[in-house]
Formats: sequence, structure tokens, C-alpha cells
Amino acid sequence: MSIKPTAETFQGVLVDADAQVESFRQTRISRRTELVEDYVELIADLIADGGEARQVDIAQRLGVAQPTVAKMLKRLAAEGLIQQKPYRGVFLTAEGSELAERSRERHQIVESFLCALGVSPATARIDAEGIEHYVSTETLQAFKSYLNNPR
Repeated sequence: MSIKPTAETFQGVLVDADAQVESFRQTRISRRTELVEDYVELIADLIADGGEARQVDIAQRLGVAQPTVAKMLKRLAAEGLIQQKPYRGVFLTAEGSELAERSRERHQIVESFLCALGVSPATARIDAEGIEHYVSTETLQAFKSYLNNPR
């Protein structure tokens, strides 16, 4: 199956202003939540692996400095997504756990979809890390439907 771009789909057609505003609005919202989702998903993974998530481990896994992690952890605590315990680590609240689970599920769907298209597992994992934050509910459902009933 070959999809050929047409003038109506890609070239020379300015989309409706309201539609364009909505697409940019959705992208800005996704950008704001992307880091939060990455942090809670990683914290959940670290807790599942070793019983707790330490600031030093989060910094190492994300490839950022510990002060960067400390600043984000304050934000996550203020948003009610984590609890920090002195001399222990970081733990997710019920709300943080739910967010981590939703983010992980989106990631798995996108990664599986990319693999089903023939993308290598390594590339699919990397690409899914970005796409998962921006994919709409409608598109995610289409990915799931395709995975459940490939043509």
C-alpha cells in the first residue's frame, strides 16, 4: 500500500486557523507534562526493581545532574505525585502511580506499534519515548486496534 501526498494533504494548503491553534495548544500541553511523566515512570521502574528510587539513581538514569533532579522532585511533591522520605528515597503517591501506569501503557503501545511496522526494537524504544507524550487518545486507540487486528 502506497500513500502518495496530494495537494489537499500536504502541499500549499493552509489549515483552518482554529485547527492550527488546537494542534499547537496540544503540543504545548504535552511538552509541559512530558518531564513529569518521564520522572514518575522512572521512579515506578526503580521502585519495582529495588524497592525505592533514590535521587542519585534518577539522575544517573536520566543523564542529568542531581540538583536538576532535586528541583523536579520538589515540583512532583508539590503536585502530590511523590513523597520523599529522609535518608530513604522517593515514593509515588496513588496519583503518581496512576500517572506512571498510564504513561508506561502509552509507551508500550507506541513501541509495539512501531515494531509491528518493522522498526527495530532498539529504535522503537527510543522513538516511543518521545511519541508517547504527544500521541492523542484517538491515535493511541488506532494503534491498539491495529495491534489487536493486524491486516
